[in-house]
Amino acid sequence: MSKSPLSEIKLEFDTPQFLHALFANDPKNLGYLESVLGVKAVTREGWLVLAGEPSALESARAAFADLEQALRKGGRIDARDFQLAVDVAARSEKIGVNQLAEVKLVGSRGRKPVMPKTPSQLDYIRAIESHDVVFGLGPAGTGKTYLAMAMALTLLKRRVMQRIVLTRPAVEAGEALGFLPGDLREKVAPYLRPLYDAIHDMLDPDEGQRYLEEGTIEIAPLAFMRGRTLSRSFVILDEAQNTTREQMFMALTRLGEDSKMVITGDSSQVDLKPGVRSGLAEAEHALQGVEGIAFQRFSQADIIRHAVVGRIVEAYERYRA
Repeated sequence: MSKSPLSEIKLEFDTPQFLHALFANDPKNLGYLESVLGVKAVTREGWLVLAGEPSALESARAAFADLEQALRKGGRIDARDFQLAVDVAARSEKIGVNQLAEVKLVGSRGRKPVMPKTPSQLDYIRAIESHDVVFGLGPAGTGKTYLAMAMALTLLKRRVMQRIVLTRPAVEAGEALGFLPGDLREKVAPYLRPLYDAIHDMLDPDEGQRYLEEGTIEIAPLAFMRGRTLSRSFVILDEAQNTTREQMFMALTRLGEDSKMVITGDSSQVDLKPGVRSGLAEAEHALQGVEGIAFQRFSQADIIRHAVVGRIVEAYERYRA
């Protein structure tokens, strides 16, 4: 039986620069389109010719339409965005790069706004908007803590929240925390470095420092939360897999009126002593189906650090399995 000839479509854009921006200014990314959809892509000037089966061509057209809308909304397409658009089109899913580009959080003058980079990250942001308590669960590099900080700062700037409280169990320090040099902030800084990094990424240095000095952003070890009631506060409990059952219960019951809490953690990286059960593990089971509480789980597909991080996580999971 003779093979049917391939179909062709030609996509034309305003300028060569606009077209190149759609595939992150790297023609090598078109190879991903070709391998996933089974099409052949040729580009010249401001146009792109695609050859392949009709259904594959329609998927390719949908991917470029998604990328074009995102770019026209002010988004910046990187290699990951391009691959996501191709994957979404191949699976005929609804949430693409265009929908992600619609969400812009925080961002001081001269700094890029924070935007979700995967559908799971978008679901996470929506869950935080609509729930009082959200658990962000999954491997390192999936944006759990970073996006929680972005949401906290966004609500602070909108005056929905009066302050941000950042806390984390200082497991490694144990009883020795009091003997470390410096004031409270300096003692716990090593354990809260990811949260400090997020503040400095999203805010001008002077603004971030002012928030810290005024107490608008408060940083405290989890042990210092006992006995408090936090109203109109956005609370982030980071590295929650290292809480004990008692610590997790104590933290959850600190929430006061008009407050939100985001708990982030990775159950595969527990640093507690053998025989001590993680408070995060208990909360995952105890709080399923409770009104006002949401669980967002991330996977390797959501890792947005260096590409090799995703491969490292995947390799370790295969090995440990």
